[in-house]
Amino acid sequence: MYRILQGKLINWKDKPVRLPLILQGARQVGKTYLMKWLGENHYEKYAYFNFDERPELKEFFQKNKDTKRILESLSLISGVVIDTQTLIILDEIQECPEALNSLKYFAERIPDLPIICAGSLLGVLLQSGFSFPVGKVEFLTLYPMTFREVLPYWDEKSAKFLNQLSRIESIPELFYNDLLNQFKKYIITGGMPAVINAFNQFQTFEACESVLQNLILSYKGDFAKHPVMSYVAKITQVFDSLPSQLARENKKFVYQLIRTGARAREYEDAIQWLVRSGLVHQVKLCIKPGIPLSAYDDNSAFKLYGLDIGIIRRMSRLSPMAFAEGNRLFTEFKGAMIENYILQSLIAQFEDVPRYWTSGYTAEVDFLVQIENEIIPMEVKSDENVKSRSLTMYHQKFNPPLRIRYSLKNLNFQDGLLNIPLFMADYTNEIINAI
Repeated sequence: MYRILQGKLINWKDKPVRLPLILQGARQVGKTYLMKWLGENHYEKYAYFNFDERPELKEFFQKNKDTKRILESLSLISGVVIDTQTLIILDEIQECPEALNSLKYFAERIPDLPIICAGSLLGVLLQSGFSFPVGKVEFLTLYPMTFREVLPYWDEKSAKFLNQLSRIESIPELFYNDLLNQFKKYIITGGMPAVINAFNQFQTFEACESVLQNLILSYKGDFAKHPVMSYVAKITQVFDSLPSQLARENKKFVYQLIRTGARAREYEDAIQWLVRSGLVHQVKLCIKPGIPLSAYDDNSAFKLYGLDIGIIRRMSRLSPMAFAEGNRLFTEFKGAMIENYILQSLIAQFEDVPRYWTSGYTAEVDFLVQIENEIIPMEVKSDENVKSRSLTMYHQKFNPPLRIRYSLKNLNFQDGLLNIPLFMADYTNEIINAI
């Protein structure tokens, strides 16, 4: 499957000065596939090592800091003569922190040697206090497949139409209706590669359900890897509360929805574990839309969204039959699933987690995104009712150069308000540049 991140991997390969690359991302988003794709298509050869499948590999790094000796051992065990034309792939590297630390020695002593590594809980390890090769590695993050990445497999003509769109104009009705139907399918399946493969192979939503459930169970299995066993139950409780958190009109995270009497200090570590594992996104309240956004975070108020819309839909027990029930997919749970989808799209494009803004109990803007030196307010409407007191109030107070609304309305730009159809959220950055 084509992934947009492939272009960034090629750019990394072609850099005149290149550091070892760490590919971050949650379990099963396609990291191993992409690393092997790079080795197969852009290098003479590659050597693949998985520390989870072959624990004996750890010994080479635990007992040795000599990069030459390490490479000799890796060559012997892989049967590949490793040189500067060989891509070294270190998978599940979080299982061997010494291997992660060794990247600084490779960067210093053999800078021409291409090394790429990944791990499903790498974000957790990087925050654990382990000695890390600061300044000696590069990072890329892989997320679930976006609707834009999935669309060519379902409707090639519509995908080509969107990709060649160069100015802001209404989408013809024929394309609009086809795109809307394909988008509804995506809300059911989500973007996890295994789920998309299952749907493409069997062409039924039922084929996706067991795959999604197995993914959810595999994530819960990872919770047991927390070093403090007493936190495992708390991580599970926070994760299981996601649908009920998102179903609220005010989606600010409420600890009482985890269990009666729950307090913030009891669950802070559990929430951060989920954030670092890539399974949830934490959207913090912004007290003032200033530059940089991060300087105005209110850490006491936040929302939690899931990694993938398909997983959230499955956890919410919403049947795939909703596909045939008009716009129910968009309005169910007060539009929470559509908000989750928009957030996924924004993070994949702008490589940062947006914030949200409120004005007491009178207004709330769903997302604020910093694009260069501008703060863009964005609101999500899950149907054709697009009246927005909150966005209007924000405009009156801060007068932003651009406001964005996602809805079922057609593509349109008027008086500083850009309306983007829900199925075009992945094109937000390009549409902004076309203004």
